[in-house]
Amino acid sequence: MYRRLLQSAMRNIINASASRVTFGKALEQEACLGRALIACRLLASTSPSQTQCRTLHSTSQLFNVKETPQTAMEEEVGAFTKLIEAMGFTGPLKYNKWKIKIAALRMYTCCVERINYDEFFEKCSLPDTLNSWFLVAQLHVWICLVRIRQEGREGKYMCRYIVHSMWEDVEQRSKIMGIDAIHRKESMRAMTETFYAAIFGYDEGILSDDGVLAAALWRNMFNRQCEDPRQLELMVEYVRKQMQFIDALDGEDLLLTGEVNWRPLLEDNAQSILKVPTPTYNDAGL
Repeated sequence: MYRRLLQSAMRNIINASASRVTFGKALEQEACLGRALIACRLLASTSPSQTQCRTLHSTSQLFNVKETPQTAMEEEVGAFTKLIEAMGFTGPLKYNKWKIKIAALRMYTCCVERINYDEFFEKCSLPDTLNSWFLVAQLHVWICLVRIRQEGREGKYMCRYIVHSMWEDVEQRSKIMGIDAIHRKESMRAMTETFYAAIFGYDEGILSDDGVLAAALWRNMFNRQCEDPRQLELMVEYVRKQMQFIDALDGEDLLLTGEVNWRPLLEDNAQSILKVPTPTYNDAGL
């Protein structure tokens, strides 16, 4: 009982001191504003030929800074979700997590099985090795990551499992090829560094002009060993049209199915996606 009385008394003392400090600061601010206003008026009266100072506006009303309104595409997240995600866990998502995981695996499979790697090796003069296969695969994985990251928290969750599926596949392929554990570990470390460096380079290139994108492709995919500018031109055109094609796909379908159909490397009319298809009419005009 006495402890409660002491605690309440201490709270009253702290609140009273805090209010006095706040009131004192307010008086000091009003005094400073008053002195500045008097100085400006004196300056204006003593030197009328010079430009007069603007009058200061003082008010005791307090204004609160409004938070930036969220866009329509941004999802509102509760405090509990933010807390558990800050601890490294994944909060509740709009779609089932297992469906997103399966879609992520299917999307990575599209990056591996629906790409003609022999055509890339031939047109880009790349050796038929595991590293060349990885360089082509990581380019298509990056294209998928760029598109899926636009789908909010569900897209970020799916991106993690796309990358996880890629590393699992690379490790299994290296085991099948008979690479021993020591060299496999060194290769995985080098591929990890290459992958994240390529992501930064490709992100910069896709947001910049074709010259920056060509430089990123020359550093990462061609490993600084491309002497034919037509090969760089072909790959820049390929990345641009693939990015435009995958951006046109429905985000919900990608999150639930993960199906991606790639455009071919060589096309007669690479800019066809930019043109709106003209309607066809029969003889009756219908």
